[in-house]
Amino acid sequence: MLSLGLLLVAGCLSGLRPALPHSEVSGLLFSPASADFYWQRSVMVLNRNHFQVARESRLEGVIETQYRAGSGVLEPWHPDSVGLASRVESSLQSIRRKVTIGVQPGDNGKTLLTVRVDKELEDVPGLAANYEGGATFPESTVMSRDLSQVVGQSGTSRWVSVGRDRALEQQLISEIRYRQLP
Repeated sequence: MLSLGLLLVAGCLSGLRPALPHSEVSGLLFSPASADFYWQRSVMVLNRNHFQVARESRLEGVIETQYRAGSGVLEPWHPDSVGLASRVESSLQSIRRKVTIGVQPGDNGKTLLTVRVDKELEDVPGLAANYEGGATFPESTVMSRDLSQVVGQSGTSRWVSVGRDRALEQQLISEIRYRQLP
């Protein structure tokens, strides 16, 4: 049993990607001649990290993604949750992230590429009766003969901004700068 457990853990850990060199840089400076290269590289890194591009405008210098649900502890193949604490948080609470990459003229004739990751937390109003039988026979009302099942929660979810995910920002900048892509 112990060897089977070790093989299972080793198999799961093999899907994790090695850490890249980190720095607390909020962006990446490069020559304007390399702008197309870094633009395409940014889109490739977003796709590799399972973020779907929602809007891409070279004229405005912006790449925006759709929101993506945070991956938990049991999803080591999804790289959007950086670090164990982030994975545990995503396992215990619904988290979503959106990436915005900006490519703008910077200092000294260079071009500046910035990455911003906005992180939001789901706020579910009231109780969600999603357990088996809970939607058909709620505990708070008298038993009725209406057997049409209600699926989902009692109200719409709200998403509360919890700031930026700096760890994922640094990981994406490092991948854009260093990682060899196919």
